[in-house]
Amino acid sequence: MASDDRLRNFRSLGKKIMAVGRNYRALAAEQGNPIPEKPIVFMKPTTSYITEGQSIKIPLGCKTLFFEVELGVIIGRRCSKVQEQEVDDYIGGYCLVLDMTAQDFQRGAKAKGHPWCLSKGFDTACPVSDFIPKEKVKNYSDIELWLKVNGLIKQKSSTSDMIFSFPQVISYISSYITLEEGDVIITGSPAGAGPVEPGEIIEAGLADIMNIKFPVIAQ
Repeated sequence: MASDDRLRNFRSLGKKIMAVGRNYRALAAEQGNPIPEKPIVFMKPTTSYITEGQSIKIPLGCKTLFFEVELGVIIGRRCSKVQEQEVDDYIGGYCLVLDMTAQDFQRGAKAKGHPWCLSKGFDTACPVSDFIPKEKVKNYSDIELWLKVNGLIKQKSSTSDMIFSFPQVISYISSYITLEEGDVIITGSPAGAGPVEPGEIIEAGLADIMNIKFPVIAQ
């Protein structure tokens, strides 16, 4: 297992950001979507990472930018076809993540049956916290996530509402794609995702363990 000191540099160490869509029951109900039978998996490029002190930039031409708060799992060592009961041995730590989505881009692409990479992968689309050591998260199956815009609560839930658990998600993805040290899996967003405008401030938290804050600006 990689050391915490090494994994603190996960943004430059890892090669990919894997993501799971529609992974909270309340979100599926809110959007009128069926519960998926298998994890819905997509990717974001590592060039979409930003950290506190940087700004979320609304991509050129985007009219509707949505926030989504998520818990990210940082992979501690290379794994392929890992069994669910072995998953904890491969978790190196965690991070708090905003999965920013150009919703109008995504909606238009889906309507045409086209890939929606740009809607999730634009520069600044993946604001992240610092590395959270594994021992700080005592129970990843039931931990609170929350998000505020300009001080008003927009999302507040627990990972207990996830459809696919951390072991299920990591095992499923590793059955097809080898996960490497420093890779991040973002595990889905609870209900309440919504739009932000230039000049607004997004603040999010993982229980009382980690808070992040990012301003939103136009290009």
